[in-house]
Amino acid sequence: MLTRTLSGRPLKTRLPKGAVDTQMHMYLPGYPALPGGPGLPAGALPDPDQYRQLMRWLGIDRVIITQGNAHQRDNENLVACLAAMGDVARGVCVIDGTTSDEEMQRLAQAGNVGARIMDLPGGAVALDELEAVDDKAAAMGWMLAVQFDGSNILDHEQRLKNLKSRWVFDHHGKFFAGVTPDSPQVAALKRLIDGGRCWFKFAGVYESSKSGGPDYADVASVAREIAGYAPQRIVWGTNWPHNLAREQADYPDDAALTDTVLGWLPDDTALRLVLVENPQELYGLPSWEGSAD
Repeated sequence: MLTRTLSGRPLKTRLPKGAVDTQMHMYLPGYPALPGGPGLPAGALPDPDQYRQLMRWLGIDRVIITQGNAHQRDNENLVACLAAMGDVARGVCVIDGTTSDEEMQRLAQAGNVGARIMDLPGGAVALDELEAVDDKAAAMGWMLAVQFDGSNILDHEQRLKNLKSRWVFDHHGKFFAGVTPDSPQVAALKRLIDGGRCWFKFAGVYESSKSGGPDYADVASVAREIAGYAPQRIVWGTNWPHNLAREQADYPDDAALTDTVLGWLPDDTALRLVLVENPQELYGLPSWEGSAD
């Protein structure tokens, strides 16, 4: 039985007030996994109460809940979780070219501010629907969360450059073939960032690192390169509840993982950008009142 650790030693990294976790999933009872996606996470259902404990532990004030692949194109669990979390939460849902204007409005009223593309096994909407989803997102002022094997980014660069919506390249780019700061794929990422609509997300480092923890040196080298190049274009997420972990031995220490990943930022100014100001811009969040600390 997997048990998530929801408290422990304080972070070495002090998160600024208003910090946003931009990558996590949440589940409530009554919403079973659907065909085409993975099952629900192992262990007790990672619900709002569990996540609030994690927020208190790490010092997170706001959250972006991303539609989990288990629910494919049915956003009802996400809508219910947004209602349970209240104003500290916004959502990234799943839509496609057939989603009606009425449904878009309903999803927006529920607190959704973005749409998800995941072109990997189990994903609900892949890159073949990128432009259709972008059209609908742009009409709403939403952002896109785009996830695919970044090793192939050169094949998709022009399409990504043409997106009308603000968008984030998910999960450290998931360069499964392995890249270095000097790789052409990283140069392509920099060009997309320079276009003004692309952000880069630090989340789920363990999903693509070949060198592994605790320092994830391969992903860290690219992360530091992008952090030095464009700290104003990075956001961060816990990737809680770490859905790939099916056994206790595979479950990460969230405090250690957070300290490691945020340690790739060059200074406290970048930390505040990444945790507060950048997500406010990308996700259209209100400014955090009284956030100077």
